[in-house]
Amino acid sequence: MDRGTDARNFLLGNVIPLKLGYVGVVNRSQQDINSDLSIKDALAREEKFFHTQPAYHGLTQYCGIPQLAKKLNQILVQHIKTVLPGLKSRISSQLTAVAKELAVYGDPVDSKAGQGAKLLNILAKYCEAFSSMVEGKNEDISTIELSGGARIHYIFQSIFVKSLEEVDPYEDVTDEDIRMAIQNATGPRSALFVPEVPFEVLVRRQISRLLDPSLQCAQFIYDELVKMSHRCLATELQQFPILRRSMDEVIGKFLRDGLKPAESMIAHIIEMEEDYINTSHPNFIGGSKAVELAQQQVRSAKMSSSVVRKDGVDADKVQASEKTQKMRAVLGRTVNGVITDHIQGVRPASEAERPGSSGSASTSFWNSIFTSNEDRAHASAKDNSANRSYTVPTPNLEHSFSTIQLREPPVVLKPSEHQSEQEALEIAITKLLLKSYYNIVRKNVEDFIPKAIMHFLVNHTKRALHNYLITKLYRDDLLEDLLKEPDEITIKRKQIRENLKVLQQAYKTLDEIPLDAEAVERGGYSLDSDVIGLPRAHGLSSSLHGFNDGSSPYSTPKQSRSRRSNHSGEQPPFNTNMSGNGF
Repeated sequence: MDRGTDARNFLLGNVIPLKLGYVGVVNRSQQDINSDLSIKDALAREEKFFHTQPAYHGLTQYCGIPQLAKKLNQILVQHIKTVLPGLKSRISSQLTAVAKELAVYGDPVDSKAGQGAKLLNILAKYCEAFSSMVEGKNEDISTIELSGGARIHYIFQSIFVKSLEEVDPYEDVTDEDIRMAIQNATGPRSALFVPEVPFEVLVRRQISRLLDPSLQCAQFIYDELVKMSHRCLATELQQFPILRRSMDEVIGKFLRDGLKPAESMIAHIIEMEEDYINTSHPNFIGGSKAVELAQQQVRSAKMSSSVVRKDGVDADKVQASEKTQKMRAVLGRTVNGVITDHIQGVRPASEAERPGSSGSASTSFWNSIFTSNEDRAHASAKDNSANRSYTVPTPNLEHSFSTIQLREPPVVLKPSEHQSEQEALEIAITKLLLKSYYNIVRKNVEDFIPKAIMHFLVNHTKRALHNYLITKLYRDDLLEDLLKEPDEITIKRKQIRENLKVLQQAYKTLDEIPLDAEAVERGGYSLDSDVIGLPRAHGLSSSLHGFNDGSSPYSTPKQSRSRRSNHSGEQPPFNTNMSGNGF
């Protein structure tokens, strides 16, 4: 400020008000710097200036570098109080994460005893993590997808059981198959009752179809166990890649060995169901009930499929009439004499067509229509001579007879296309029995197959995997190779330790700051000056002053230009410079 002016209104905030206000200071001039004026002397001169200028009376709290230092420290302390809780929380969380990461890597072990103990600890933790994952007790429970034992339960109930329930008991078994089996079971006789053999044959064939999905279910569970074995201790085992590969090989062989007895047991369960058809099962429909239901089905089917011709004649009666006419035509053929037919040609005449038989009248009737008078006279004379003497040798008719030829049976014989009512009833009974017993076996399989897989594969793995891993991997000649770490793991461990040390020191420092800040506010500032001539706050650590090596932020080399500065919390509205002419 020039002579005759003052900054009172600025300091009071009347010109440009600021939230944190203004502080007026008197700096050293360039001449003072050149003449080696100390900061202590400059502060004393500043204090004298404000006391001798009437314009600044009553504004002691707004004037002088000591007031500026006090105000800045108060602002800093308040800022630290505001950000300190969040800062400490972030450092604490980082400290916990880094410490946990370092614990995963652990300390390198060189001795045989230490390596053996470390390997046993890893194997024990691995098996415990595997069992927890199967039981659903692991700490990292996923909220996105099913994992661990929940996937095994899903395979059992939603894939295996549901797939079996959707299978049609009559799949790949048609009515013609059942009809063929029934006729083959009767042999050369017609059956009076429905034979049991077709039912047993067909139900065994349907039971055998349950083997493949059961084995597929076991394979699915095996695949899930392999996936779980890869997820266990994945992070911890990254530092031992050789051990990771060795464990995967050993566990894979163990699971394959456990799959074999499970598959064998599944095959035995299906074979047991095939070997003994227990028709005394309480849930089996039984013969009498099956017959009753089958009769109702056949009756309703017959009523719905009855066909009436347009002329009102029943189709079955017409078919029966045609069969009767064909039989009469066959029975009407002669066995003595020769009859010319447009179908059979020459065939032997029947007994009724012989001369003198009861059928001669009918024959003479047809001869009277189709023969001439001369032929009739000749035939009459011939008949009279035949009646007079029976000793006349009869002409040789051997060449006039033809034998009845039967068709040779084809290589593949099948029953007629027309299905009788009795056959329809037998088919319906067999299908009911088949469906009833198949449902019983299906429920048994749905219950026993998961139990066999859990016993021989899943639970066996939980019980015996630990001992198996120790037997295969805990060997003196393998310890050093199994626990060998890559170079990047060693470098990573060193970096983590350094980060942990820095975070610990930072947390310790932050933990001490609140006490110092309270001391600052409680004790205030003294007028005792340090080597640089500035007052210090009692109880405040030197780190808060921004320098700890004895240097001063106010010291300036001689070659520097004159300082003209203004100190405020936001922006400088004016510059101050102390010269020989004033403030």
